Amino acid sequence: MIRPILSDYKISEKIKIAETKTYEDFGATKDDLEDALRDTRRELGDLQNTMYAHGKYSVLVCLQGMDTSGKDSLIREVFKSFNARGVDVHSFKVPTELELKHDYLWRHYIALPARGKFGVFNRTHYENVLVTRVHPGYILGENLPNVTDISHVNEAFWDRRFEQIVNFEKTLAENGTLIYKFFLNLSKDEQKNRLLRRLRKQEKNWKFSPGDLKERKLWPKYMECYEDVLNRTSTSFAPWYCVPADNKPAARYIVASILLEELQKYNDIKEPDLDPEVAARIDEFRNQLENE
Repeated sequence: MIRPILSDYKISEKIKIAETKTYEDFGATKDDLEDALRDTRRELGDLQNTMYAHGKYSVLVCLQGMDTSGKDSLIREVFKSFNARGVDVHSFKVPTELELKHDYLWRHYIALPARGKFGVFNRTHYENVLVTRVHPGYILGENLPNVTDISHVNEAFWDRRFEQIVNFEKTLAENGTLIYKFFLNLSKDEQKNRLLRRLRKQEKNWKFSPGDLKERKLWPKYMECYEDVLNRTSTSFAPWYCVPADNKPAARYIVASILLEELQKYNDIKEPDLDPEVAARIDEFRNQLENE
């Protein structure tokens, strides 16, 4: 079976996004990659069932990437073999009026997975140092007491926000949440192809927004901000993985493989022992049912 090398994607030292890969296929066909993903996600689903019974860890999967990077389809394909009760997906869009009445991490905190479950954030708390950094005027909408003018949204402001995010993740990790963050590294050329596909196929038209083209013009600024995010917030307790996203089947397989390989390192994740009194009467209970 094709096996991605985890260290090829994990951000453990400073990187330059311009020097990273956006395409991977492992020399395999689309069918080969889909077969490999099918086997891997089945193992992931079994492991999640064990985690649910174990009940001491939760898993937070964070997905970030430019528009059309494949987040939605990746979630659909990677978690297809999960028991529905074992995974919750949250897609964070423009903050609501209620959400703006709280700090920017509040809506993410209340969406965190319970012990024994996977939580998937489709776009994440990092939007607060990505989109808002590209469009700093958005910060004024948060009604912060010490930010009343765009000049207050300076480097010191962003330094504090990065520190807050790292501390947020550290607190989660110290309390049993296993955090894995994936940047779907899409090339600008491939984004163009995917946007054109949305325009050419009538059934895909609904996905297109003129705003996509406006944001596309800001590509260099977004890449600058993403690079800063990856370099400043990839930690031992909440690592980032830079995943080539131009080839969707390979990207999905890479993410699934990383999750499986990392989670298999936790040897303490196992089903709880059966109550000794119940265990001693297993044969009795089986005979009772068989002889009904």
